[in-house]
Amino acid sequence: MLDDTLLDDPARLADVDSGGLLRLAALFGAQVRATAETAAEVGLDDLADDRPRAVVLLTRPGVSANVARLLLALTGARCPVPVVAADELPSWVGALDVVFAHTDDVGDVTLAESVATACRRGASVVLAAPSDGPVAAAGAGRAKLLVPRVPVPPALAFAYVFAAGISTFRALGLLDFDVEELAEELDKEAERAHPGHESLSNPAKSLALRMAERTPLLWGLGPVTTAVAAHASFALGAHAGVPAHVTDYPQAVAQRGLHRAAAAVGSEADIFADPDDEPGVALRVFLISTRHDERVEVGERSALRDLPGADVVAPGDTVRADPLLRAAVLAARFDLAAVYLGLAAGTLNGPGWPALAMS
Repeated sequence: MLDDTLLDDPARLADVDSGGLLRLAALFGAQVRATAETAAEVGLDDLADDRPRAVVLLTRPGVSANVARLLLALTGARCPVPVVAADELPSWVGALDVVFAHTDDVGDVTLAESVATACRRGASVVLAAPSDGPVAAAGAGRAKLLVPRVPVPPALAFAYVFAAGISTFRALGLLDFDVEELAEELDKEAERAHPGHESLSNPAKSLALRMAERTPLLWGLGPVTTAVAAHASFALGAHAGVPAHVTDYPQAVAQRGLHRAAAAVGSEADIFADPDDEPGVALRVFLISTRHDERVEVGERSALRDLPGADVVAPGDTVRADPLLRAAVLAARFDLAAVYLGLAAGTLNGPGWPALAMS
């Protein structure tokens, strides 16, 4: 059962959070700064010497799949270089290509084989992984290794992997961002979500309460926010044991039965409603929006006409209207909300925590 009073009792919250997960979850900015420093030290900018034929994102279990999805969305259809995501190295990869990979499993045999093959074929390889184990050894002396310098549980490593990915894309001239601006915005989001702030003024606590004892329908209002929704679903599963439905809004509309049920649920203001009073499965719709341009805002208004009771999750107006910045802030908010929800529901810090989470 959810103990919602826990979230507004900092002393009890600190006692329950014996693994310090809230502190670790707030290290987004530190992860970004540390990864950018590592990228400079390994000479990531050398990738800009020649435009690649293609960029391959190798995804493994954990945060990397949704980071890859977000990178694909941010570069978009107009990207001058094909960008593809795959679980294993495609057979066509060669010396003209760039491969980006991440894993927190240093013994990942599949990834080790892919990295070794890519290096042997002469591809440029960027590897976000610990420095020990078969994966790092597979790229030794040939891959540019971005080791994690800020120790966090693998499920809270979004900022590290995202920073490694966008640093690679910036070196290739495919994305542009300011490291310090990104880190500062993530620091501000962590401060807004500080355990000492009450739920009404704490965006992560408020979001956790709105998702509590519901099945969240996480519907993105575009490719970028749908990627954020996918990461949010991962975070909820990892920390709170909560399943979530993820899709973009047009696809949600096509699922007529679910869309009709979504239109019947309560409003975002009704965060303390009793789900037992609602028939069937207790649903709550979350429309995820970056609000970075007029097209996205028009889509949000259209969705709210269909679903007037939907909850809109968007960054504050103080965040510059840039999809990369706003997506990162939203991903951080969902990470923190998932940890808060897991602590309040008792799904965190059971047997194996934090040792299992940190492995």
